[in-house]
Amino acid sequence: MTSRVPGDTAWVLDPILEIPHVRAAVLLTRDGLVSGYSDALSRASAERVAAITSTVQGACRTAAAAFADQDGARLRQVVIESDHGYILVAPTAHGTCVAAFGGPEVRLDLLGHRVHSQVARLGEKAMAAAPRGADGGTGA
Repeated sequence: MTSRVPGDTAWVLDPILEIPHVRAAVLLTRDGLVSGYSDALSRASAERVAAITSTVQGACRTAAAAFADQDGARLRQVVIESDHGYILVAPTAHGTCVAAFGGPEVRLDLLGHRVHSQVARLGEKAMAAAPRGADGGTGA
């Protein structure tokens, strides 16, 4: 299984898709726009997954803050278990998110580790990006 990720960002999803029983993955922005998706999904399905995932994350952040009686909460992951398998969602600190779906047989610990590893790599790449000047261009 491979990903349909534009540019040079296939490295984000492909290691997740190598895990046995992982069926699909999506790379999305926090506001629900698709940045890439696995070939097991159509573009329409990937867009639907991204929109729903974005909404679920917002609801989970709100619920976490409410339970803690705080104004806000930083979400680390969301895990959904159903009779079809597991969905694991992990946001990055810079506004993107990785969501992966594995069948009931998937090793959730391995899936979680790989997703969080890729999220960390995304963060490293974002931190290594050239700073932008006040006009929105690169500092060069």
